[in-house]
Amino acid sequence: MATASKTRFSRRVTDHVTDELVNVLSNSETYEFKVLFMKVYDGLKLKNAVSGGEEMLRLRCYEKLQGLTNRGLVRKTGKSYLGLKGLEQASSVFQFAKMDAAAAAAAATATAAAPLPA
Repeated sequence: MATASKTRFSRRVTDHVTDELVNVLSNSETYEFKVLFMKVYDGLKLKNAVSGGEEMLRLRCYEKLQGLTNRGLVRKTGKSYLGLKGLEQASSVFQFAKMDAAAAAAAATATAAAPLPA
């Protein structure tokens, strides 16, 4: 009985909204959402990464912020948000480095497990 091989495709696309949230919240200041969004929006405008309109970007920013809060990387107090230790783990750079390390480890174990030709 043959086993089905599972192939997985992961999108390696930079998440500009999360990266900008990490940049803004990394300075250990507390922000209300309106102020936080304006800083994120301005940062994305400078990078020319704004698409879909301001309201859509506001919704995406709020959704990403709630995800960071649920993961324990951001603390929400009332309507204010504060970045916590380890917030940098949410950035795209950290995620890509983690995926590259996992791929290198998998390649190393596959090479080590392969029989040598006689």
